[in-house]
Amino acid sequence: MQGMNIGVLSDIHADLEALTLALDRLQRIHRVDQILCAGDIVGRGAHHDEVVQLIRDRRIPTVRGNHDEWNYPLRADNKLFLRDLPLEWRGTFEGVNFYMTHGKPGNNLWGLYRDHTSNTLLNMMLADLRADVIITGHTHTPLYARVANGCVINPGSLYRFASPRSTSHSYGVFRLPERTFHVFDLNCPPDEQIRVQQ
Repeated sequence: MQGMNIGVLSDIHADLEALTLALDRLQRIHRVDQILCAGDIVGRGAHHDEVVQLIRDRRIPTVRGNHDEWNYPLRADNKLFLRDLPLEWRGTFEGVNFYMTHGKPGNNLWGLYRDHTSNTLLNMMLADLRADVIITGHTHTPLYARVANGCVINPGSLYRFASPRSTSHSYGVFRLPERTFHVFDLNCPPDEQIRVQQ
């Protein structure tokens, strides 16, 4: 294996400035080979159409979050794009099988919180899904759980504006073949990693 960097985003919530900055960092500084998005690209923020269009233009594989199912002011073509997003996505990179969903497998309204999730359950999920890596979002909390059957990762929430819901204003980079996951805060220098719940 020659190695691969995968950028991971989630819970953008229509923050165009945060998304633009994260994409620039992922490409220019982290030099990722692929970017994935775990949903909730709209909601809360002010730039719904612009964020959806940027995700579409970059052809970033994205799953449907709970906010992506709700009615926000969008152009008809962008509404159709959100409606057609899958609830789950699968892909293989460097021989490693990835499964991505917004919340828990099969439900984009419930998240995977580390303090509520045992290693046994994560191992069962990975085995049942036949995945080496599960990517999730929704909780707005970064996560990197490495168990016997693989990894479960969450980059946290990208948006930076003031909101009643807390945000980590972060994104992640998953490295193959090492299967390491590093999370970066948009409000900090791009070489400064933040501590991730494990």
